[in-house]
Amino acid sequence: MDEITLNRRNALLGTIALGLTSSACAQSQSAPQARPDLYNGELDYLAEEFPGRADEIPAHITITNAAERGEPLEISGRCLSWQTGEPVPGVIVYAYHTDGIGLYAGGPRRTRHARLRGWMRTGSDGVYGFRSVKPAPYPDGSMPAHVHLIVLEPARPPYWIDDIVFEGEFGVDAAYRARAGLRGGDGVVRLARVNGVWTGVRDIRLERHPA
Repeated sequence: MDEITLNRRNALLGTIALGLTSSACAQSQSAPQARPDLYNGELDYLAEEFPGRADEIPAHITITNAAERGEPLEISGRCLSWQTGEPVPGVIVYAYHTDGIGLYAGGPRRTRHARLRGWMRTGSDGVYGFRSVKPAPYPDGSMPAHVHLIVLEPARPPYWIDDIVFEGEFGVDAAYRARAGLRGGDGVVRLARVNGVWTGVRDIRLERHPA
């Protein structure tokens, strides 16, 4: 191998190595840090109160019955690894929200559950979904319409993620976005009307857990 060819090869290898190093640094810098407040002890009861065996919880549920007043709503999404972005199976997602007039009342006695609530568990494709009615904002106007989401990963404590809120609706403005913690990814969902049902997607980027 002549000197010119050798120099070109070394320069190329050096460029590749630099690129790999830069890429690794960028990935390291962009990797999310575990939130010091990820776990909330007030949610520990959820680990024990979901109905039945975990492997019997379906991926798709209907929260309301036909008698529930309100506009039909259907939300689906995937639980994705914070490291790879790949779908994660076996994740329990608990959703609850107000009714069509902004109230939680009517849940089971001696529990902290809202009346409109449900459990889902992702399958091999990482997908969850629920059908319900579109919640209303709190009557006092202190919050936009929203759906609370709690995630329970296998062998981990449960944790809150950002609520589902609806793009362009009351209270979902620049100030709201600025306050959002992006826990579990962006909770602002764009709804589209499909065959009379408000439909949206809320993918969940699972949080990094403390070591």
